[in-house]
Amino acid sequence: MADSQVPWGVYALAGAVSEPAWKTKPSYYLVASNDKMIPPPAQRQMAERGDLTCFDDIDSIVEQSIIEAIERRLEAQAQQKAS
Repeated sequence: MADSQVPWGVYALAGAVSEPAWKTKPSYYLVASNDKMIPPPAQRQMAERGDLTCFDDIDSIVEQSIIEAIERRLEAQAQQKAS
């Protein structure tokens, strides 16, 4: 990852932020249910305070992403065969 990053310019320090991204872009929080330091209810409370969309069941999210990726691949293959 370090190879793909470039040094930032000093001019970035003088830049003005017109609108903070955290106010306008959606933000998400993934509850780490196996976290031994911060209990999941406390994590959910912190996410709520920050007005974050909270995800508890990462397995279902990952599973759905895999299903969608497979469906896209099958659709692309079908289109390729049709042409």
